[in-house]
Amino acid sequence: MNVFAFVLALVISFFLGSIPFGLIIGSVVYGKDIRSVGSGNIGTTNAIRALGFKGGALVFILDFGKGVLSGLIALALFNALASAPAADASLLTRQAFLAVAFFGCIVGHIFSPWLNFKGGKGIAVAVGCLFVTFGPVGACLELLIFGVLVALTRYVSVGSIASALACPLFSIYYCWGDVFAWFLCTIAALLVVWAHRGNIERLLAGTENRIGSKKES
Repeated sequence: MNVFAFVLALVISFFLGSIPFGLIIGSVVYGKDIRSVGSGNIGTTNAIRALGFKGGALVFILDFGKGVLSGLIALALFNALASAPAADASLLTRQAFLAVAFFGCIVGHIFSPWLNFKGGKGIAVAVGCLFVTFGPVGACLELLIFGVLVALTRYVSVGSIASALACPLFSIYYCWGDVFAWFLCTIAALLVVWAHRGNIERLLAGTENRIGSKKES
């Protein structure tokens, strides 16, 4: 029963994460395919570039929301099973369920089956899910890392990569004693870093765009 619930949480979070809101909002509301603009990414940064601040903000809210919803559904599954008479305490851990949702939502967003297994870079969905997985304090600490580094460097990618790399460290605390949950959080964070591989190459080459630069990648 627990294995089924784990798989169900993974499947639900994957398909929630896979919804390409950047493409949907761009096509339906603005009549634009944001994949043909700037970096071609469907995430918030390129949505702002292609659709303007309001369009980009809407994409962020929806991507953030699917992360939150994934975590809440996983939490609801955990609560339902935890109250069942036949619950297996060896597998039934709150953080394991939340980590499954965190992992599934990020994988779905980065490898969306609706976009030939391409997608965004996972930052907005990750933050949304972290508000449930780590709680508001942990999620806000991740946002603080992001915000401070973006303000200092004017590189959105630097803040994104740094906050992703901090995730395994935070998960040691928030998933204390649950190696499975920590492992899933770490793999998800490394996938986000991998999704930024193009940004890393441009940072090393000195060609990455800064906030406010006139040149578009």
